[in-house]
Amino acid sequence: MTKINIISGFLGAGKTTLIKKLLKEALGNEKILLIENEFGEIGIDGGFLKDAGIEITEMNSGCICCSLVGDFGEALKKVLKQFAPDRILIEPSGVGKLSDVMKAVQGVAAEAEVEIDSSVAVVDAMKAKMYMKNFGEFFNNQVENAQTIVLSRTQKLSEAKLEECVKHLKEHNANATIITTPWEELDGKVIFAAMCKKISLADELMAEEEICPECGHHHDHDHEHHHHDHDDECCGHDHDHEEHEHHHHDHDDECCCGHDHDHEGHHHHHHHADDVFTSWGIETPHKFTREEIETALKALAETNEYGTILRAKGMVPSADGEWIYFDLVPGEYEVRGGSPDYTGRLCVIGTDLKTDELVKMFHA
Repeated sequence: MTKINIISGFLGAGKTTLIKKLLKEALGNEKILLIENEFGEIGIDGGFLKDAGIEITEMNSGCICCSLVGDFGEALKKVLKQFAPDRILIEPSGVGKLSDVMKAVQGVAAEAEVEIDSSVAVVDAMKAKMYMKNFGEFFNNQVENAQTIVLSRTQKLSEAKLEECVKHLKEHNANATIITTPWEELDGKVIFAAMCKKISLADELMAEEEICPECGHHHDHDHEHHHHDHDDECCGHDHDHEEHEHHHHDHDDECCCGHDHDHEGHHHHHHHADDVFTSWGIETPHKFTREEIETALKALAETNEYGTILRAKGMVPSADGEWIYFDLVPGEYEVRGGSPDYTGRLCVIGTDLKTDELVKMFHA
């Protein structure tokens, strides 16, 4: 199966620069075919297979580059047969519609072993608002059909302008992953992983932590954390009485996850995690201070103002130019430095979450 990544972007957004970075830093071990498709708007002079509209160029990176015009579907099938690549990167015309390219690829997928691995819109963060207004038919189509939006030139924007840009983009596509960190701060592998990402941070957390669907128990955590006193009621707390002191609260023998338990163990019920837990999360370029994160985690760990918090995790840019990573489980949390991610992101999992309060806390 050949994977296809469509990398669209309005004129001058930086598509070619991004592709070169990906080829150099993320895709060196794959047989890559790069297709530049102009939808017949720009003719190719000589040297191509005229019946299919194909021109072949060997790139220094070892990638094979094709320019396709005319019948895109037929041309794509021919180069698939000719080169049998592991992956195809398609760079459409700057004024092409992403939906048209996706439709053409899906048409080929009915007859060939190909699948769309990601659909990307590269967006110049400095010009997004203007392009939305003046070239909406083409620009907005790219944004609205993208699985991932890769912002370029974010280092030239103030934090407020960047957040405004992200807000406008989310109005056109609320579900896309938006890469806001300047490219020079990111390895191409990080960008590519974000481009092809299909699960959320909440999904990752639920999978990696193996949280019990009945009561949110979490017993294994290898990091050193700040410890806080909690009750010994069943809601994901560490129950080792010899290591922790606990404040006792009267819950009438009912666990704070809503299940009754006997004194010798749990009465386990069979529920899907979605029936028991809720998660809230955001992707944001907002810069936080370490003090802000510490204060937020302390509140999540020590109070019920935000619901019953069973897990929180995040990686966010710091106001001092570094990145802040944090983890929280009931009764303890950790804050540390980390490498840049494609954008700031955080997630909170628990029961009875007060999402309005979480929005205020994390400037969402």
